[in-house]
Amino acid sequence: MVATAFGRLNLGIAGKSIQEEFHLSSQAMGWIFGAFAFGYALFQIPSGWAADRFGPRKTLTLAILCWATLTMAMNLVPVLAMRLSLSLAWTFGVVRFLTGLGEAASYPNANRMVAFWTTKTERGIGSSLLLGGVGTGGVMAPALFAMTMQHWGWRSSFLVSGIFALIVASIWFVFSTNRPEEHPRINSAELELLGAEKRALSIGPTAPVKTPWRTMLSSRSVWALLLSYFFHGYTPFIYFTWFFIYLTHVRGLTVAKGGLWGTTPFIAMTVMSPIGGWLSDKAVKHFGTRRGRQSTAWIGMTCSALLLWLGSRTVNNAGAILLLASAAGFSNFAAPSWWATCIDLAPNHSGSLSALMNTCANSAGGIAPVLTGYIATTFGWTRALDFAALMSFTAGFIWIFVDAGKSVEISEIKVGTPAQAALSS
Repeated sequence: MVATAFGRLNLGIAGKSIQEEFHLSSQAMGWIFGAFAFGYALFQIPSGWAADRFGPRKTLTLAILCWATLTMAMNLVPVLAMRLSLSLAWTFGVVRFLTGLGEAASYPNANRMVAFWTTKTERGIGSSLLLGGVGTGGVMAPALFAMTMQHWGWRSSFLVSGIFALIVASIWFVFSTNRPEEHPRINSAELELLGAEKRALSIGPTAPVKTPWRTMLSSRSVWALLLSYFFHGYTPFIYFTWFFIYLTHVRGLTVAKGGLWGTTPFIAMTVMSPIGGWLSDKAVKHFGTRRGRQSTAWIGMTCSALLLWLGSRTVNNAGAILLLASAAGFSNFAAPSWWATCIDLAPNHSGSLSALMNTCANSAGGIAPVLTGYIATTFGWTRALDFAALMSFTAGFIWIFVDAGKSVEISEIKVGTPAQAALSS
């Protein structure tokens, strides 16, 4: 997931130099930023289905190889556009769109691994580690890319990202397995703890998976989960795209200082993700699955909205940035509850449901850079961040209608069968 953050953030850091070199407007940059998220959203469901059908090991390896290649291809866009007489902005946008298609497999496949490799009481903390990985990548990326850009220009950010992704793909393919029962170094006690032996008896290790789309889409909780994550997905993409430009153009920081201060939201994400996941699991234990997941989502998104609103109005740069960074942290504090709920609601089809949910989030993520650029240009950055705060608050509010305790798979399986036992493990 660190590599995933590199793939999202490289343009956010390089965007200032690209915009200045090629004289692109803020609206054009907004569309280029958003193109990645639109591609990412479009390929979520196929990627999630592939995770459920073929397993995350091969699916994610192929996906990483694709987006690594396309990330490095960003360096060729100016030459390609000039030789083929294409619009530079559109060419940048198309390549970023295709890069998003490649990276789309990351979250659904990773959450599929969490479903198989964690117990029922660890789903929140397991999902939080995925989000924490993105935060860690976000901590590394701004400073790293700012440094390489000062020495070798904006193209270095895409080259470094692509090479790192190729290394990650190789490690993943060599050392990962789709399920615990396939791993050569896992023992029987660990398999029993994870419920892998019961699952193998009920569905078989290589059984084809048919996703119960009709059952899932007839659930009110699923629809509420999808809608709430749409609203949640808006704000993070502001940090991935506009935040570095906001620090340098609006707050007046230098590229070096912008790179350093630009890490603060991702430090907060890294710290707050596991806290939120851990607390979500603890809340489930004490208050039940429904109230446990709801409580952490409500706390996180309400705090995030309030901090965004305060940060947009703070004049002092250090204070404003810390408030905005804390808002990002509380957003990630809440996020594990969404991903854990995908497993709660559909443990054997978590890849597909995670993909559907993330499609909604990244649809908003595609809109966010475009709409943020428009609002900031027309009404100012305070209003742009106010709108993000409203989106965050709405994401938490909709959790009133989510009941993570009602699995959509239970109705299809007779009580007492081995499959039922696998679901409850």
